[in-house]
Amino acid sequence: MSLPPVTFSDDQAAAYDNISEMLKAAGVDLDDDALLKLPGGGKSGVMAVIGKAGSGKTLLLAELYKALAGTGVQIVSGDFESRKARDKRSLAILAPTNKAASVLRLRGVPATTIHRILYTPVYDPEYERIAEWLAGNDERPEIEGLTDEALDRAAAFYEKNKSIPGALAAAGLRGSDFITGWKRRDEPLDIGFVDEASMLDDRQFEDLKEIFPTLLLFGDPAQLAPVNQSGGMVFDALPEPRKQILHRVHRQDADNPILDLAHALADPQMGFEDFERLVERTARQDDRVVWGQRVEVDLMARSPVLVWRNATRIRLIQAFRNVHGAPDTELLEGEPLICDGIELPLKHRKKRLDLEARGLIKGAQVIYLGPGRKPGFSRLHVMGAEDPQVSAASIVKIEKPDEEEPFIPYAARMGATFLHGAAVTIHKAQGSQWDTVQVFAPDIYAAARMGRTEAGQPLWKRLAYVAITRAQQRLIWVVRNRLAKPTHALRVDDLRAVPAAALELEAEET
Repeated sequence: MSLPPVTFSDDQAAAYDNISEMLKAAGVDLDDDALLKLPGGGKSGVMAVIGKAGSGKTLLLAELYKALAGTGVQIVSGDFESRKARDKRSLAILAPTNKAASVLRLRGVPATTIHRILYTPVYDPEYERIAEWLAGNDERPEIEGLTDEALDRAAAFYEKNKSIPGALAAAGLRGSDFITGWKRRDEPLDIGFVDEASMLDDRQFEDLKEIFPTLLLFGDPAQLAPVNQSGGMVFDALPEPRKQILHRVHRQDADNPILDLAHALADPQMGFEDFERLVERTARQDDRVVWGQRVEVDLMARSPVLVWRNATRIRLIQAFRNVHGAPDTELLEGEPLICDGIELPLKHRKKRLDLEARGLIKGAQVIYLGPGRKPGFSRLHVMGAEDPQVSAASIVKIEKPDEEEPFIPYAARMGATFLHGAAVTIHKAQGSQWDTVQVFAPDIYAAARMGRTEAGQPLWKRLAYVAITRAQQRLIWVVRNRLAKPTHALRVDDLRAVPAAALELEAEET
């Protein structure tokens, strides 16, 4: 059964037409489903699709992806770079974080992180033949030790999910069987789509322009700009003809009270007290919005509480650990962590690539699964990653209220560093979405009392907008500084169903 064609709004249709013209200049004709010769020399440039939450940016991105795939453009993924397809036209769909990329993948768009597109895996030659076959560039291979049934399972998985590692795993292989290392992508690519472009800083933007002659950004101007950008976003400086602005807000048939609240913040007369009354009224009318009297601790293990102030974040984390009886000297299985970077000397560049390529980039959300086989190693589930389970040398820092230095219950000499993830700042939450989101309203009130502005807008409104739009199904607006008791212990059984990857980051002495 074929799906009905998508009906664009006027602003989406205008944006689609203008983007089509840009792509035609780059040698891709969407009208005739034709690929033209790759233009030599000059770049076709950068264009941005700008709109607030619910304006249809993701729908437009998905339809452009389908149209480009229909012309025969090769989709560049972060899991395999075909040697036989390097002279073909290509498209890469990127997001700044694992979580943002996974949101797109759930909608059928094969997205990967910016980091993964910069570093590609090196496959064992024997298993590279399977990857080339799955990608449509080679004949079906015969591989010693793999039955026809195993290859059929790989093909069926790839047909549905377009993931080479996932397909090889379906055939019974582990990552350590077919990936021998990682390398920096040497040559420029072709067409790039970047979602959540409001998170890009100037340096990342310049890097992307070097890689992609044709670059299309999708961003929300109402979100918080990167910390070092003084309230500005990379698409702000584009000339007006290169900005495709989506004004209309699309809602579900039954309406969307979460989006209604987010867009109510655009009213210049709306003060904080007025907004809270609106949240309270909405909560009485629709159970997708909750006027919360306490933080629900059960949700914090997988969906962090969103706060503004760092001190609030640390207090909530300490309360979460206390209520679960977590000792200072170790982590409990199921505790959430946030990757804070990688501490390795330059001589360990390959090990850094191994970690980053597996999704352990700054801001990545992980769940602690227990200690690894070696001292200082942790077994981790990387939320939103395509190959989520890794074992890596870890430095875990637990911050405590009124203490300058964090307590380190579990550490290797060097490796990936982590902060606790039961609560995160709204800035760090950008690009992520969860089914249910808890927003700690006293922090938003504190920002309103301070009267700070960012790019001409009250800071509290930007904070509230970003926090609210992280919720996909339910928003809990927490108004009191209280924590509920847990109804069950931390769990990891649902995550263990995925086999752990054989990633070992050795913590060698310098």
